[in-house]
Amino acid sequence: MRFGHFFYPMKFDDSQDDVAIRECLDEAILVEQLGYDAIWFAEHYFTGECVYGDPLVFAGAVAVKTSRVLLGFGIIELPLHNPVRVAMQTALLDNLSQGRLVVGTAKGSNYNAFEYIGFGTDPAIGGAQMEEAEKLMVTAWTQDEVHFQGEHYQVAFPSVRPRPYQKPHPPLARACINRESIMEMARIGRPILLRGRSTNSTAADIALYRDTMAESGFSDEAIERNLDQIWVWREMHVAESDDRALDEFIPANYEAFSTIQAYRDEWNPKEFPMSRQVPPTPREGYAEHPDPDAAENLVGSPRRVAEQIALMRDAGIRNLMLTNRGLMSPDATQRSLKLLAEQVMPKFRDS
Repeated sequence: MRFGHFFYPMKFDDSQDDVAIRECLDEAILVEQLGYDAIWFAEHYFTGECVYGDPLVFAGAVAVKTSRVLLGFGIIELPLHNPVRVAMQTALLDNLSQGRLVVGTAKGSNYNAFEYIGFGTDPAIGGAQMEEAEKLMVTAWTQDEVHFQGEHYQVAFPSVRPRPYQKPHPPLARACINRESIMEMARIGRPILLRGRSTNSTAADIALYRDTMAESGFSDEAIERNLDQIWVWREMHVAESDDRALDEFIPANYEAFSTIQAYRDEWNPKEFPMSRQVPPTPREGYAEHPDPDAAENLVGSPRRVAEQIALMRDAGIRNLMLTNRGLMSPDATQRSLKLLAEQVMPKFRDS
């Protein structure tokens, strides 16, 4: 199994943004030193839900402060960007990291219509806009003398410079939240990113992806290659005991959920109804042993977290992108990262 650190740092107090961003950079260096396999970047705006705001700029800083870890976007919300500029920015990042980049895309902002409104675009057309933006981005990466005429983008230019380090371009992955999108990506052989719910439901998503690829005529080798590129997002906090981990994580998680939901209630326009996020699992939802049918995060002692990861491994989950959303103190976060790296990850390195 591979383990990734997912930067999703929630900091709603804007008086300490500079401190929080420096802490994130220090965390990136620590993550690489501890032997994690990847660093992933989220994208959210306007509220402090993601304190660094622009993941492309922040990823550039991380790229030059690290030398080994994979760098992935989980995800770039393409409808909020000019896709030609994203092609240039990601090509530069691919060169700065010497080919360590994975570009995850999606419509994004499943709950935050105000992010679309804030950038002067429309969530109602985000899906169609994203599909076209992705095609234009790949065209810009790979072709000279680009002439692209779409419904949302009409452009012409000689070429994108720099060229991507990886040829023909960095790996693309699509974040999927339902069966239809999983099957759509499987039919074209595109790797996917999953937001983990229960272990068993995530296993069902992976099985659906595998079976759909097989039905679409892909070889066993191609299917295995793509299964190795599926990353599953879960929230994680490890402490010396289950009680300490839950005491630190659960209240902070609920407070953050309530804060961002208040922003949504105030700023999401009524004419753009959005899905309502399910509240976090309460403390009583965490028994002594993990339940593969429960929407549990990876929270607990090294013993409990290792037990849960073993269930995930046995269910076909190969790669984890883990975050505590920046809700813990720097000391608690570093302690959690070290406990996972030193007492949990070695149990799964050969599996």
